[in-house]
Amino acid sequence: MTRIAVLDDDPAIRALLTEALEAAGMEVAAFGRADSFEAALRQAMPDLCLVDLGLPDRDGLGVVSRLALEGGAAIIIISGRGGVADRVAGLELGADDYVVKPFAPEEIVARVRARLRRAAPPQRARARFAGHAVDFDAYALTGPSGTATFSQAEGEVLRLFLERPRRLVSRAEMQEALGGAAGESFDRAMDVRVSRLRAKLGEDPKDPRIIKTIYGAGYIFLPEVDWE
Repeated sequence: MTRIAVLDDDPAIRALLTEALEAAGMEVAAFGRADSFEAALRQAMPDLCLVDLGLPDRDGLGVVSRLALEGGAAIIIISGRGGVADRVAGLELGADDYVVKPFAPEEIVARVRARLRRAAPPQRARARFAGHAVDFDAYALTGPSGTATFSQAEGEVLRLFLERPRRLVSRAEMQEALGGAAGESFDRAMDVRVSRLRAKLGEDPKDPRIIKTIYGAGYIFLPEVDWE
């Protein structure tokens, strides 16, 4: 059964989301504080987390950032903060989607289902390229400097590149494959995810040998890829 974690300090919203998600056949654990939410995640990582930004004991953006760095769960922000700066910050920190309150529970269920379809493990889960090995089941990237984990969002970008080696991947193609509204916030989120992947690959940002930026057009993944 699909497992969803809900973090929101409003009991009414927690109850609303729990009822809607359970009616859709999902298992739900709901939390009102970041400390109890993070303690539960140390025991078992859910498939997707719904995270409010206005929390009584922690900055919600900090929770999102930590989740993205640890990897393993998709992240949807649910917040009353609907400004462009908040949406951009959330996506840049690793969230997969951002929903502004108030919302209909049916919308959340639809977004959760859509995100989980995109996040489903690929048929080909392991690949090698340029001295690196990636395991999408374990969200692990191993290279000469050791092993690093990557987030669900970073993994989607990496898989997109690995499936299209040695050819241009345009911004429009990324938007179509990964979902989300085209525009400045999407472009900035993609730039951040690529930058994080480059850091985990040990790339020199001034002379990248694996992910090359074609300014005004997109990216090219340069190495040959061997799927296992």
